Amino acid sequence: MWYFTWILGLLLACSLGIINVLRLEAQETWDREHIPLDPLTQLMTKDMMLGRLKEKVENSKRNGFPFSILFISLKDFKAKNNLPAFEMDAILRNVADCFQGDIRAGVDIAARMDEQDFLIAMPGSPLKKAEEIAAQIKNEISKCIKAPGLAVEIATGVAEYSAPSEESAATTDEVDELIRIATAKSGS
Repeated sequence: MWYFTWILGLLLACSLGIINVLRLEAQETWDREHIPLDPLTQLMTKDMMLGRLKEKVENSKRNGFPFSILFISLKDFKAKNNLPAFEMDAILRNVADCFQGDIRAGVDIAARMDEQDFLIAMPGSPLKKAEEIAAQIKNEISKCIKAPGLAVEIATGVAEYSAPSEESAATTDEVDELIRIATAKSGS
């Protein structure tokens, strides 16, 4: 008789797992359809990313797992290259496309933060892993946007958020500090 209870419990656990997976897939679909994206790069906007970073800080506090952010800047790209606007736009689209392949789909989130700055949030990635990905992305971008007479200096900075021991709500200051650290490490 106990085995019927065990089988029933197993079936219930499996069905709850399937429901959770379906809920996550539905959330991702909704996000793709309703999140305002940067019209040029099709990445998240800065405002949306700041809200998502706050969520990631709260998740990190709740589950204790660190997450890292990667700041990518094309230092003085516009000033160093006298290009027409449509060529500049094409290069920025190519940069975004270059690192899209290096981030985990459905896990990492990328945003265009400024005219020539990008930010990638990498949940569950410790600092060392994020630094490896930063080097990989930097090399990938260097390969993608080579052209005669084009001056491109890519700066990357990585910062890790580790949850403090006390429980508290995520603050904008924590998110701003994390971005400031990554930006400072990039030299931008």
